[in-house]
Amino acid sequence: METNKLYECTVIVDGGLQEEAIAAAMQMVQQVITGKGGNISSVLELGRRKMAYPIRKKTIGYYAHIEFTAATPVIAEIEKVLRYEDDLLRYLIIHLSSALLEMRKRVEKYSVVIGSPEDTAAPEADETGRDAK
Repeated sequence: METNKLYECTVIVDGGLQEEAIAAAMQMVQQVITGKGGNISSVLELGRRKMAYPIRKKTIGYYAHIEFTAATPVIAEIEKVLRYEDDLLRYLIIHLSSALLEMRKRVEKYSVVIGSPEDTAAPEADETGRDAK
């Protein structure tokens, strides 16, 4: 009996495309996952970002994370389809093990969230009244 496991697919779509083309590429990735038997639980679209290094002479990518459950043999079928898509610069599918999920919970609990009040707080002044540096 085949059990479904939790996976995360991170994709980088060509950031130079129009909004409609990016939405179509994201829709295609989601359709491939569900069409092959996966069940999508969440989609986190991070938007356009500058990449650390050029990929296919592109420097801007549209990043997204898709969490889904699927049987193990399905992953090879999904990768086979994604490999030949021209609009996708990169993709990575990883298995989210229980140890990795536990580590994520710890990081979320003890780290400062981006965009939180701590990020925008003014630096504390020392006893002389000048800002600390």
